[in-house]
Amino acid sequence: MTIATPHLGSPAGAWTDAQLLYALEEVVEKELNRHLQVAKDWMPHEYVPWSDGRNFPGLFEDGEAWEKEQSKVTEIGRIALIVNLLTEDNLPSYHHEIASLFGRDGAWGTWVHRWTAEEGRHGIVMRDYLLTSRAVDPDKLEQFRMSHMSEGFESDNRHSMLHSVAYVAFQELATRISHRNTGHQSGDPVCDRMLARIATDENLHMVFYRNLLKAAFELAPDLTMQAVRDVVVNFRMPGHGIPGFERAAAQMAIGEVYNMRIHHDDVLQPVLRFLKIMEIDGLGPEGLKAQEELGLFMGGLDSEASKFDEKLAARKARMAARAAGA
Repeated sequence: MTIATPHLGSPAGAWTDAQLLYALEEVVEKELNRHLQVAKDWMPHEYVPWSDGRNFPGLFEDGEAWEKEQSKVTEIGRIALIVNLLTEDNLPSYHHEIASLFGRDGAWGTWVHRWTAEEGRHGIVMRDYLLTSRAVDPDKLEQFRMSHMSEGFESDNRHSMLHSVAYVAFQELATRISHRNTGHQSGDPVCDRMLARIATDENLHMVFYRNLLKAAFELAPDLTMQAVRDVVVNFRMPGHGIPGFERAAAQMAIGEVYNMRIHHDDVLQPVLRFLKIMEIDGLGPEGLKAQEELGLFMGGLDSEASKFDEKLAARKARMAARAAGA
């Protein structure tokens, strides 16, 4: 790997985004080629139950108004599907941000456009499925989309290429887990298959960024450790600006689609373990401080997740008791 070093006379360990982009170019090319070899193209229309579709009111006189009972999707599945789709809908903003940070040239640019094209399929197939299967109110879905996209989206990590790479390494896995658990909870095998297909893409995206983050640790361990610390401690899903997100997130937590325990065990821990984050040595004072703060945060999050687990178990016991007494 060709390594670009910081300018002479600059503080030890000081890297500009441009220097890191150049230094990581060969890693990006390697990971891009690996991705293209293992990624499988798929057709969104093959995952949609078109024969179940019928007209909605509007231009068609025979249009049938939407009612919740028309779909086999569970209530928690419906809530999670709306959140997941509205998150995917902000793809233009995500593309703008990573194209601005990573550039449009060379291997970085090829990856940016390939990633965008793959992510575009997710929104296409999810919306087609939701409307065809009548899983959601189409009018409200469009109102939510307009409201969400009209607000625009700016990532918490847009100030730094390194922070952005660290963020997406975790966020892509979080998205994969959210899609997969939504499928499991949806009550519809067709929905489950569709979201499993999407989750496979998200996992490959996570692997790309995770491996890139590992290479960044080899180049700039102190800066990378600080970036990982910042991202983990302040992590928010990209859908946090969706109308009613807090309530939907709470319902998804109770419904075991995505909660603190899942975030700790299935998202943060796997990436941190792969990076062997607590075993990295040769760090300077700032890197060591970030490493220690990261360890303390993970311990605290585990404790909070255990409290949540207890409350969730108690809630399930109460519901079971009510059902038995009914």
